[in-house]
Amino acid sequence: MKVRIPPIKCQGIKSKLVPWIQDVVEWDKSGYWIEPFVGSGVVGFNIAPHTALFCDSNPHIIALYSAINRGEITPGLTREFLVQEGTQLSAYGKDYYYTVRERFNDTHQPLDFLFLNRSCFNGMIRFNRQGGFNVPFGHKPQRFSKAYITKIVNQIEYVSKKAQVSEWTFCCQDFRKTLSTSVASHDFIYCDPPYAGRHVDYFNGWDEEDEETLYQILSACPAKFILSTWHHNDFRENAYIKTLWSKFHILTREHFYHVGAKEANRNPMIEALVANFQLRLKRQQPKQATEQLLLLERQMSYQL
Repeated sequence: MKVRIPPIKCQGIKSKLVPWIQDVVEWDKSGYWIEPFVGSGVVGFNIAPHTALFCDSNPHIIALYSAINRGEITPGLTREFLVQEGTQLSAYGKDYYYTVRERFNDTHQPLDFLFLNRSCFNGMIRFNRQGGFNVPFGHKPQRFSKAYITKIVNQIEYVSKKAQVSEWTFCCQDFRKTLSTSVASHDFIYCDPPYAGRHVDYFNGWDEEDEETLYQILSACPAKFILSTWHHNDFRENAYIKTLWSKFHILTREHFYHVGAKEANRNPMIEALVANFQLRLKRQQPKQATEQLLLLERQMSYQL
């Protein structure tokens, strides 16, 4: 199964978990696919529903995808922009990166956001209390090679083509508003909120009250939902699995997150899918294949 990587990178991106999530989704696609925390968009863009509501509280993610959705940002325009900005970055290095960062914090242009996201340190998305993008330079002046630009352009093209034949809406709003709209029983909700109890950089933060509110809303929801969260790692457990989410169906698997350049920093975590319906894997994989997949995740995580 080929997973299409989106043009935006972010911490906790579910690229390697998409096949697992796709495998357990039970939905006839007759309603809306709803994501209150679209983030990179990797899950929804691979599900490729005909009608979808993609939301996030980060206005810059929504601005970029809305512009692609409306045809204002095209693959050709993206290539032209990245060639121009990449040439400047190659010539002037970190000084030019910080010039673009300052420009973006002043004008909030979506393509500047894309440029920063793909040239900043570790593909992070982080903002200060004043709403300014504050991730440092990623130390790669030659970041935008011809091949790398083509890769990003192809990612833009995939989203653009899917949007052209679909009815997608992108909204910048809080998850409470997204899920308080008219959600019907034939819709499907996929939630990938910040992981409570772990260090996260989310546009508006995430705390215990947010987690409990999300639980209350989903508990009363008429539609099927899947919630992505963490179950435990080698050091501690997600307390909310037992205190809040235990009444629902839970499926787990091991996953490796890439949080540094060294192998030692690629730490395993037990991921959890929480749902209000019975979770069944449609394609059972033998143990050997699962072990090979986990080994591949260790080796290839740095490439995303």
